[in-house]
Amino acid sequence: MKTLKLLFGSMLMATLLVSCVAEVIIEEPFIDEPITLAELLDSHELWYVNINQTTGNGEVPFLQKAFTVSFNFGTLFANNNLVGLGSQGNGYGIDVGYYDTRGMVLQVDHDIDGYWALEVSQLGFNRIRLYHRPTNTAYFLTGYQRGNFDYDFVFYDNIHYFLQEYVAWEKTYVSEEGALNDFDAENFLRFLAGGSDDTFESSEDQVGTPISQLYWDYIGYYSVFDVNGDPYLKTLTLDYDELGNDYFELIVIDDSTIELYHPNSGTTYEFTGRGYIQYLKGAAGKGQVEKKRKKIINKKMNIERKSAPKKMKIESKKTS
Repeated sequence: MKTLKLLFGSMLMATLLVSCVAEVIIEEPFIDEPITLAELLDSHELWYVNINQTTGNGEVPFLQKAFTVSFNFGTLFANNNLVGLGSQGNGYGIDVGYYDTRGMVLQVDHDIDGYWALEVSQLGFNRIRLYHRPTNTAYFLTGYQRGNFDYDFVFYDNIHYFLQEYVAWEKTYVSEEGALNDFDAENFLRFLAGGSDDTFESSEDQVGTPISQLYWDYIGYYSVFDVNGDPYLKTLTLDYDELGNDYFELIVIDDSTIELYHPNSGTTYEFTGRGYIQYLKGAAGKGQVEKKRKKIINKKMNIERKSAPKKMKIESKKTS
């Protein structure tokens, strides 16, 4: 019996030792093999430029304009508009210049903005920092593949710019549900760029009126708020002075349609963008419009969502 106990004990110890060794092997961290800067930039198809994370007082113009940049065998691509994001240039955007690498320095020859040397630091698997030493300015980029890019987040994160990418928004749908209210008469909205990015105009002209013939009845201020706990919802307040404010839950349907849900009346409106404004490589050239992003930090509010959550409709992205 004693011999059996000893034998059993030895077998138990051996089993425990094997288990312990196996645990150590499983928990041992995986170490990536060193890669070149060119391989790092090519490791993700889209690099999202989060403008609100930028540090420093200077700017790199082509990064200031872009929502995403892509590095494709020496050619630099950029999505300078939200409209068309996911479809333009197979999702990469437009060709804006060329690039080369030397050590950990990215050398860019931009078609409009000229030559720039940026020091690159890898902060994580899909995070890099582009640093322009002469102006002490740093941009932080997050990498994605086209097939797993969070288009909803980017639209909501840059909602001010999306609202400004059309000359006007025309009311194209009103729900049967909902009480009559003053906003029922508003058929067109526009959100003006520049200044503090908080000015809107509205028109009661008949639906279908050409943009060039619209009479803008009212000009006022608007506010966009983030909603705590819901990155895929914004709230919009239109200040109509004596008439009071109109408050909406703002939902992006696709890159040309927004939904405004009016909690006070229970009415749902849809507005469709008219007169697309394309931001290309720079201000030079016919039809090109200059637009640079800046930090916009929305105030936050706590609300119980009344509108139904919706996934944005984005044209299929190619993944090869």
